[in-house]
Amino acid sequence: MKAPHLLRVDRGPESFAPLFEASRSAGLRVGWLELATAEPPARLEAAAAMGALRAVAVGGGRTITVKPVRGEPVLRDLLREHFLGCVLVLVAGDLDAPRLVPDGEAWLVSAPDGRGLRFDTPGLVRALRRPRPFAQD
Repeated sequence: MKAPHLLRVDRGPESFAPLFEASRSAGLRVGWLELATAEPPARLEAAAAMGALRAVAVGGGRTITVKPVRGEPVLRDLLREHFLGCVLVLVAGDLDAPRLVPDGEAWLVSAPDGRGLRFDTPGLVRALRRPRPFAQD
């Protein structure tokens, strides 16, 4: 399995709409991961609490799944289970990964050490096809 690129974000998904659209137009899949407590629908939560392996709701053009886990989530497992085929996963939450910030019509990718790269939207989409698009060797 080829692992997707990970970029940390501090804004909501609507701030990344141009990147989602450009990626989709280029045939690339982008995922969104919230590293926070999410409140599932009550009936799904109840089923999971009673021992269901998974509790799933389907309708309205979406699927919601609740799966009980023990301990802290393992990022590698989350990526394998939920983001197979994605070239990029935008992660809202605390993660040691470069940060993606919308900057007008451009995007700033900054490493934890403060170094940064600036891309226009087509340039960022092209970069996602490379093995290490944000490396600053």
